[in-house]
Order: sequence, then structure tokens, then C-alpha cells
Amino acid sequence: MLYVTDKITIEEWELSEQFTRSQGPGGQNVNKVATAVELRFEAARSPNLTDAVKRRLQRLAGRRWTSDGAIVILSQETRSQTRNRELARERLAELIRQAAKPVKPRIATRPTLGSQRRRLKAKTVRSGVKLLRGRVETEE
Repeated sequence: MLYVTDKITIEEWELSEQFTRSQGPGGQNVNKVATAVELRFEAARSPNLTDAVKRRLQRLAGRRWTSDGAIVILSQETRSQTRNRELARERLAELIRQAAKPVKPRIATRPTLGSQRRRLKAKTVRSGVKLLRGRVETEE
């Protein structure tokens, strides 16, 4: 069982792991031992996540979200299979924690009179600079 927050826990049946050979340095070990971990979490079918959390999770996951509603996390940082497994689970938990935070609604504000005047003055100055870039006509 993976504990994410006080209210969210992920059951083992929702997670599946596949071990493959890692890329990168590691000497002879990299060719013999399957240390890379591909963690797959069936997020769309998870009963422990609300619909709002699932939507935010899909947006946060980006390319890691598959077409069938699963999140795939690949971890191959270390030479240890158990450490890579822990890192992948930590990443998944952190991703779900971020999605569980409710989005703070934006409060619309009006620009101050001073900022409006500064903006218009800057536009006028810029317009003048651009006008001076025109063709120079010489009198003959």
C-alpha cells in the first residue's frame, strides 16, 4: 500500500511494475541486471481518487498519461533495483499530492490609474521611436 496523504492511499493492485535494463553507465552490471523500473498506475480506474483529482493529475502527468488512463513512471537513476523502485513510488506519490491540492481561484483585479498611464506613455514613446525609423527624404 502506498500512502500519499492522510486521505489518499493507493492499493497494490492499482500498481504494476516492470523491470528492464538501465541505460547509461554501470559497467558490466548494466548488461546483466534489470535495474530500471517502469511503474504503471491505473489512475482512471482508481476508486481512491476523486474526479477533480484525476483531471488535475492528467494535466500534471502530461506525456506520462497513457490513452487508457494510466500513468507510467520510469526510474533508472541508481544501480539498485530497490532504490529505483522507491524513487518511482515517491515520484508517483508527489505527483498525486500536487494534484490533490485544490487550485486557488484567481481573483480578478483592475489595473491602477498610474499603471494605465505608464503603459500608455510607454506605448507613445515606442511609437515615436518607430516613426523615426521611416525613410529619410532628401530635398534636391
